[in-house]
Amino acid sequence: MSPDQIQTLFTRRDGSFLCARWGRPIVPVIFGTDDATLATVKGAIEAIVALAGHRMAETDPELGANLMVFFFRDWAELPQVPKLDHMIPGLGPLCERLSAEGANRYRTFRFDETGAIKAVFLFLRMDEHLSDMPAQDLALAQGAEAMLSFADGAFSQISPLARSEGNVILHPDLALLIRAAYDPILPAVAQDAGHALRLMARMLPTPDRIAAPDA
Repeated sequence: MSPDQIQTLFTRRDGSFLCARWGRPIVPVIFGTDDATLATVKGAIEAIVALAGHRMAETDPELGANLMVFFFRDWAELPQVPKLDHMIPGLGPLCERLSAEGANRYRTFRFDETGAIKAVFLFLRMDEHLSDMPAQDLALAQGAEAMLSFADGAFSQISPLARSEGNVILHPDLALLIRAAYDPILPAVAQDAGHALRLMARMLPTPDRIAAPDA
């Protein structure tokens, strides 16, 4: 993945660059699904958090839960969820717009005083396309997209998933990028597009990862 490709993933529609990672342990809560799917989604999130070298917790002292995932059938259902409009300002008009666009997913971030991620809301309208996806694949993709402040449309050119030996896995480049972004040497928040170069450098193989040739 080139610096330009990395930069594109974090460049907003207004041209600004923002790469932020979580600044606190992740506490997921999932709404609108059965117990089996709940376990699958949480398992996928745990795997991605472990990949990043980040942490999970039982509760967030400020928010209770800070990664909220909603599964539903129609955007009109969301404004009926108690107190959700307090967490998502303008929820009603937003749902009307997403419904008119035929959107099947929406992601929004909340940031702390330092600019690091403190909460993510994932909304998944289970239309025919999403319903056809295995729960594991859907959870893996959405969990990965929640780990960093990816820009809207960041994955229009690259899929977060890939196939390996018939299995669906997290795209190797995306896995390397997430792990690089959580390097404790790097800042939790960067607004300089040059940060893409630092990320790329940490995605490259290091000498200790390169196998020695056969004698």
